[in-house]
Amino acid sequence: MDVVICGAGEVGHHAAEVLAADGHNITLIDLAPEKLAAAEESLDVHTLTGNGAHADVLREAGVHSAQLFIAATNVDEINLLTAALAKSVGVRRCGARVHHSAYFEQRGLDYAHQLNIDHLVCPEYTTAVAIAQTLRNPGAMAVERFARGRIEMQQFQVSRDAKVVDRRLADLDLPGGSRLASIGRNGTFFIPTADTIVRAEDIVTLVGDVKHFDQAHRFFLGKKMRRRIVTIIGGTAMGVWLCRALHSNNFAVKIVVADPARAEELSNKLDWVTVFCADPGEQSIYDEEQIHQTDVFVALSDEDERNILAAARAKSLGAKSAIAVLQQSTYLHLLEHVGIDRAFSPRVTAVAQLRHWLQDGPVRHLASLATDVADIYEVHLDAGAKVVDHTLREIIFPEPIIVTAIEREGDVFVPGASDTFQAGDTVVVAGRTNLHKVLRKTFGV
Repeated sequence: MDVVICGAGEVGHHAAEVLAADGHNITLIDLAPEKLAAAEESLDVHTLTGNGAHADVLREAGVHSAQLFIAATNVDEINLLTAALAKSVGVRRCGARVHHSAYFEQRGLDYAHQLNIDHLVCPEYTTAVAIAQTLRNPGAMAVERFARGRIEMQQFQVSRDAKVVDRRLADLDLPGGSRLASIGRNGTFFIPTADTIVRAEDIVTLVGDVKHFDQAHRFFLGKKMRRRIVTIIGGTAMGVWLCRALHSNNFAVKIVVADPARAEELSNKLDWVTVFCADPGEQSIYDEEQIHQTDVFVALSDEDERNILAAARAKSLGAKSAIAVLQQSTYLHLLEHVGIDRAFSPRVTAVAQLRHWLQDGPVRHLASLATDVADIYEVHLDAGAKVVDHTLREIIFPEPIIVTAIEREGDVFVPGASDTFQAGDTVVVAGRTNLHKVLRKTFGV
């Protein structure tokens, strides 16, 4: 595949590195010759010095015949403009990296739709979701979130005294917005049917909308879980998204913000979060907030060095787990020596999202529930799909397949039997591995 990337910074360079290694033909555009020279030394890519916001530069880079264009500079407006221009010049698909939540959350306007951009990538949002995935269920074997956090999936073990034990799935009064996507028992995973009986210590995969997920989750737990304390350093957009992703009865979230105005803004915006206005570099904040009682400490300010020092200090003072967010890879080798448990990189999570997006065709693999046994897929329905205008109960599936969610014009919901498929829907389903052909035939795509 021919791919053109505008911007040779952290995200653009890493995207070029990963996609070139996958066998794609990469052309990298940037105004800075020194960045392109560094890329040429280490990567198998073509480079072009120029302004990606100029149509003649895009044509010289071959955008008109390319399959994919990625705008990955550090300026949102330039990325939106260059991606829109690339689509006008003739690229098949285009994506733009954005930082500001107004663009990504489509507040006031669907920017991607209006500018004919296929995909917006927000590294800060993607990283916040990735962190939340590791926290929302500490014992999970797999945690996946779909549709910008509005649909959630968790895999966990059924407690011995849970109310669902030894009952048929059809007899469980689960909340309407939830589904049981798979069950693991004695080392074997399978897709359940209405007659499947849930057993103690089964490994179940629960999918549901975020509004009802915690309620459904409690059906499978025998006792109330202790609220875990999460302390976040940094009032960035990433911090706000992480607070929102952790909004549930399972977490007591604190966030430390240095700027008084920002602290007041967040206290009004995040009324379920305890906001402290303090310098994260001061020892007093660690003493006053009793960091030794914190279950998870997350440092995600805009400065890598500050994040490393803060996370290392918290861990040394007794925090059970410490996470640091790093924009650059320079310091990754230091983390294991200073006691930090995990590091997250926005550029890595953003490129992982791009790689998923590069999967072509109407059926895409989303995640694995059990290796070589059960997977999650995404099916895009065009106007010619044979299930369009039919309800879920009217579809005859040739084998156990669970329809877990539908994304429609920016809205996401868990469908009921009477819900109708529409052209343009993206349907998320659970089924066995290697189900692409069956799904194409069943949905008629």
